[in-house]
Amino acid sequence: MLDALFGHLDLWGQALWGTVVLFFGGGAIALVLGVIVGGMRVSPVPIARAVGTVYVNLVRNTPLTLIFFLFAFGVPVLVEGDVDFLGLAVWALGLYTATYVAETMRAGINTVPVGQAEAARAIGLPFGQVMSLVILPQAMRAVIPPMMSVFIALLKNTTVAAGFSVLNLGSIRAYMSERGENAMDVLLWVAIIFVALVMLLTLLQSQLERRWKVAR
Repeated sequence: MLDALFGHLDLWGQALWGTVVLFFGGGAIALVLGVIVGGMRVSPVPIARAVGTVYVNLVRNTPLTLIFFLFAFGVPVLVEGDVDFLGLAVWALGLYTATYVAETMRAGINTVPVGQAEAARAIGLPFGQVMSLVILPQAMRAVIPPMMSVFIALLKNTTVAAGFSVLNLGSIRAYMSERGENAMDVLLWVAIIFVALVMLLTLLQSQLERRWKVAR
């Protein structure tokens, strides 16, 4: 069983790197876009609220595999050339996860007392500054646990890219089978690595909660 890991460190390194790129790339897109869409969902501008609502309801209710299909087979037709499937997978994960980030942020924004926003508007701050200077800093503290759950789900969702020619921990079993390794041994190591990664995220969550609790 140990040979399944230590005898193929080159392949495991490539697979782990693919998962890391998918996670951090998709997570960065999801966080930026999700915060923007979350703000749109509570915006006083009707068009902004409508666009945010349509985006969240449309993308969140679409299976992630179907979104991958749209990127894998639709984008190459549009660009009419070679495409980077790893990059497409990052965007597919980011745009999908952004809907969950947006809803998490909207819930956090709703926990901030209305009087805070009214006071900020009373001194002449526009909506953008009210959100960035008053509301979001408080909302972020409230959403650490649910937000970390979103990113743990993102980490697990990176395995979907395995079905679209993207090397990551979700696809390493097929490569290892070609090298004659037992599939169950490989899958056990994959599970161990994912558990370790989730534990790291959980530790990060605890650190953030402790630090921001003291900051209050």
